Amino acid sequence: MADQNSITSAQFVFTPEQQELRTAVRGFCAEHSDKSTVRQLMESTPPFDQKSWLRLGSELGVLGLGVPEELGGSGGGLVDAAIAVEELGAALFCGPVFGTLALSIPALVAAPKTPVRAETLGPLVAGTRTAAFAVPEQAGRLAVDAVTLRANGSRDTWFISGTVERVVDAGAADDLLVAATGPGGVALFVVDATGPGVERTALSALDMTRPQAAIRLADAPARLVAGPEAAPRICEHALQVGAVLLAAEQVGGAQHLLDLSVSYAKERLQFGRPIGSFQAVKHKLADMLVDQEHARSAAYYGAWALQDGSDDPALASSIAQATCSAAFTRIAADTIQVHGGIGFTWEHQAHLYFKRAFTDAALLGSAEEHRSRIAELVLDNATPSYEITVATG
Repeated sequence: MADQNSITSAQFVFTPEQQELRTAVRGFCAEHSDKSTVRQLMESTPPFDQKSWLRLGSELGVLGLGVPEELGGSGGGLVDAAIAVEELGAALFCGPVFGTLALSIPALVAAPKTPVRAETLGPLVAGTRTAAFAVPEQAGRLAVDAVTLRANGSRDTWFISGTVERVVDAGAADDLLVAATGPGGVALFVVDATGPGVERTALSALDMTRPQAAIRLADAPARLVAGPEAAPRICEHALQVGAVLLAAEQVGGAQHLLDLSVSYAKERLQFGRPIGSFQAVKHKLADMLVDQEHARSAAYYGAWALQDGSDDPALASSIAQATCSAAFTRIAADTIQVHGGIGFTWEHQAHLYFKRAFTDAALLGSAEEHRSRIAELVLDNATPSYEITVATG
């Protein structure tokens, strides 16, 4: 019998059904998220195509991946959701993927079975409504001390007041999932973003494809999703799932930039030779590939670990974020270097991915914060090591 510290070896291979899912989402993105569409939508109000979002939910079932069928979802697991989000990230898809799919839906799935959960979750999965997750976090963990909203009321009647700064996807969201301090502690509520007492102010953001807004609530009517006894656990779960899906999105964006850089290095001539034939460029592209493969393994191991319960979810999600945030930002910067002067122009797509990379790196904790958290978890707990092979064919 192997001892506790022995190395467990496992192989992860995508199933034929998961490969078909990837193909379907990639085809959807080719139709609805080409370069010209992205530029048009990021300056539109709302900053996404509502018909495409509806199709993503009702026709493709992407918004219901990881949601049990009895809750109106598509079934599957977090790995399936990660595959879809990777392809959306590769296409720089404009839509509330982060606020709705990555955070709000997982929170509602983990919430107690109540009419409020069913009434809120169903339209999000179908794509008829969108949501934003206005819950303060620090390095991807619930920051209870940073909760600024106050809830007054009891049973089915609640009113929330306060301000939350910089909430991703809040500007056009239909629902707001908010953490607020009530009589018994911090609880989770849902607020109709279009209802009375809600004021949203759009903010300037580095990444125009991922808008943010400040939220001010003044006795805004709210419905209780989970009380103080369950809310912290639910929020922690949602933030861990969000970190893994954000990592998958980063993998998709990084893969697109790597492909773009390799293609350009083959076509761009200097001194009568493709620049890809020069040693310095070869080495840079090789380093980008190593970063990308490392990130892909970390992201999908995180999804697999959370889905199957095979590892500490806090550790797996932090490894995914620390690895993928660093990889995406490095690959984005190197892509601009490989492209030279054209990579700095507004007309070229590289700067859009560069801005997405550095924005993503600031969401749910920086790579440095997650590395510190990993050190604390590993030093405080004896955890087995895992050797993972990811087949990406």
